[in-house]
Amino acid sequence: MLYFDRCDLETYLGLSPNLDTALRFLMTADLSALHPGRNDIDGDNVYLNRFDYDTIPPEKGFFEAHDAYLDVHVLLSGEEKIAVANRDTLEEFERDSATDYIGYHGQAQSLCNMDSGKVLVVWPRDAHMVKLQRDGVSHVEKAVLKVKV
Repeated sequence: MLYFDRCDLETYLGLSPNLDTALRFLMTADLSALHPGRNDIDGDNVYLNRFDYDTIPPEKGFFEAHDAYLDVHVLLSGEEKIAVANRDTLEEFERDSATDYIGYHGQAQSLCNMDSGKVLVVWPRDAHMVKLQRDGVSHVEKAVLKVKV
């Protein structure tokens, strides 16, 4: 997991070619011009999902993880908490290999307060619970870059 200020994107270049593509996109793109759904950047190697939602109480949340992709979470507006835990510490309850989704229940090891100034990168070992309320309900506009590992 990497959790950092958006102004520090350049610091993390060089970790992997696909992650570099995603970070360079974030440094130069007009994120307000993204359309809802999938936005291609480099085919299936790097793409972006753009969506909106209202945050939920923690008791309604669950963890998810992925085998083939890491996620780069960026909020365009609103605020949320994202809980993170090593998936080896959680109990799997659902798996869909076709969509690269694994669902988990368990306890968080870290909590990341997200707003438009933060970036969270989670690797396949990092299960993450998104959409969590910080100080009540918030409407979130979000971009998640999917980066093939």
